Order: sequence, then structure tokens, then C-alpha cells
Amino acid sequence: MDIDVRGPRFGAAVTTLVLAVVLITGSVWLLAWQTLAFALGAAGGVARSPYGWLFRKVVRPRIGAPTEFEAPEPPRFAQAVGLAFAVVGLVGYGVGPAWLGLAATGAALAAAFLNSAFGYCLGCEMYLLVRRVTVRAQ
Repeated sequence: MDIDVRGPRFGAAVTTLVLAVVLITGSVWLLAWQTLAFALGAAGGVARSPYGWLFRKVVRPRIGAPTEFEAPEPPRFAQAVGLAFAVVGLVGYGVGPAWLGLAATGAALAAAFLNSAFGYCLGCEMYLLVRRVTVRAQ
């Protein structure tokens, strides 16, 4: 079943804010929260993530029914990519080196910002590229 395109963008906006605060404060706990949010989005799809729930329960009733939909697989893959970067960030912030935490968190922040501000999902594009390559390889 396709998903409302506004949901992943809302999630990316919240993620952008969370990761910006992580970079400003160096909070391992806040990055751990974001890692959990990515994990839930990767495992159950963006609609099952905390930000997807917030969108569905609070935002969507106020902005009306969706008019555009997208397949759930690319955003789900993007959540898995975000999860990988968040885990690397946790390692960097938790055990070092600190630059690794900063770099991984910054990369995830850049991707989330592109999605929230411009609707360009790097993880989704990676998903499509991987699909094209694997279909050709078979």
C-alpha cells in the first residue's frame, strides 16, 4: 500500500531538528533516540516510526487527506541508511573518535535536510539505484 508523501518529509524535518541539536550539544542520548526512530522506520516502515505516528495522529488531520502517494520501500530503505549512519555516530560519540560521531551525524543531517527542505531523498535514490543494478545483474 502506498504512503502519503508528506509523512516522510515531516519525519525528515523532525529528524533534521533532532540531528542539529545532537551536533550542537553532542548528546549521545538524543542520538540514541534518533537511532531508535530510524530502526523502527527501517523495520516497520516510515508509517510505523515515532515521527510517522506523530504525522498520522497530529499533523495529517490538520492538513487534510493526501493527494500524492509513493511506494513505501524507498523511504524504508532510506531509514535503514539513516540507521547505519546513526549507529556509526553513536560509536563515535560513545567510544570515539569524536570526529566520527560528528561526521556520521552531519551526513545524516544533510540527507534529512535535503528531504525535508527540497523533497530530495538520498536514501530513496540509493534504493532505486540498487534495484536497477541488481535487476541488471540477474
